[in-house]
Amino acid sequence: MRIAFATQDMETVDAHFGWAKNIVLYDLDAQGYRLSHVASFESNLAEDGNEDKLVPKIEALKGCAILYVAAIGGSGAARVVAQRIHPVKVEKPEKISDLLERLRVLLNGTPPPWMRKILRDQGEKTADFLSE
Repeated sequence: MRIAFATQDMETVDAHFGWAKNIVLYDLDAQGYRLSHVASFESNLAEDGNEDKLVPKIEALKGCAILYVAAIGGSGAARVVAQRIHPVKVEKPEKISDLLERLRVLLNGTPPPWMRKILRDQGEKTADFLSE
């Protein structure tokens, strides 16, 4: 599963989606995670009301299942959800590596319903939790 992180420093989820300088993408499975790629953005990041700045960011998220952000506006959230990406807002800046490790542990245990839905939608093989 591909996970995206809105970041200014490339190590921490510390950015509002619309203002993020970088979207860092990782591929995650039960064994671990690896950097897929980084999408960097330069112009008019802080310009409020400029919905066009979201277009390249939404494009960068293609194939992602989850997007971690420090904040996201209503329009951005609606666009992300329309692409079948689950946005997750962090309460305080968190290290990307810590978030990835928590997700990996969830994959190896009993994933919560929202993660099982993502896995099912992506067609990934999961255990039948109803039979347990």
